[in-house]
Amino acid sequence: MWRAVARALAIGPAARRGGPRGRGRGPGEEHAAERGPRGAGSPGVAGRGGQTASMREVDLDELDAHQVQLLAEMCILIDEHDRQIGAETKRNCHLNENIDRGLLHRAFSVFLFNTENKLLLQQRSDAKITFPGCFTNTCCSHPLSNPQELEESDAIGVRRAAQRRLEAELGIPMEEVPPEEINYVTRIHYKAQSDGIWGEHEIDYILFVRKNVTLNPDPNEIKSYCYVTKEELKELLEKAARGEIKITPWFQIIADAFLFKWWDNLNHLNQFVDHEKIHRM
Repeated sequence: MWRAVARALAIGPAARRGGPRGRGRGPGEEHAAERGPRGAGSPGVAGRGGQTASMREVDLDELDAHQVQLLAEMCILIDEHDRQIGAETKRNCHLNENIDRGLLHRAFSVFLFNTENKLLLQQRSDAKITFPGCFTNTCCSHPLSNPQELEESDAIGVRRAAQRRLEAELGIPMEEVPPEEINYVTRIHYKAQSDGIWGEHEIDYILFVRKNVTLNPDPNEIKSYCYVTKEELKELLEKAARGEIKITPWFQIIADAFLFKWWDNLNHLNQFVDHEKIHRM
């Protein structure tokens, strides 16, 4: 896997953002993203939206400046049935004290497979505010509270958000992953703490993509990335179980409950599509 994990596969450097982003290597090759400098934090962002959220001061001075700016994004607040009830900042959606009061938002997780049926994984940058340095699936993020990403018919808003974040995190050109090629499988509802301050409470749309893509990741988002086989992923999960590496909680949940049976049936995925049920994890 990654050199930091097992030293079993060599990892080459990726381009630093700021200069031109080079083309990614082909499927099956492994890379480590060079992390850019951590900037000074910016002032905290006041919450607003359709549901009251905590305004407690949180010290952001030691956090990455770009990641702090992203805390101002407006996430979609939902109830436990995934019905929109308002909007709130990413900052307030991810504070444990608000999560403990029931604040819940919409999210998505992308699983991208190449034509060799290898799954693209990433290791989250150390600059990330939640679950830094953790290994996870291809891309995990949130649709925003704007007209394009609020649209719910066939989860088109979520799929547009996935297209946006695949470009932002991994440098995949948007034309390579149009929403119609991003397949919505099902949803999970989970809650997890990252540390004493930050956490996640999401209804997570599971999205599958199958194609070869151009990769040029942003090192502020991604520390390393790699295509893996099922056997290599099982090895990675075993290392996580032994405490040798860290895995994001949503990826662990999905891998334990669903991923391998889906992976075994990539050509017949429709049998697992369920847009009615929300799996409570």
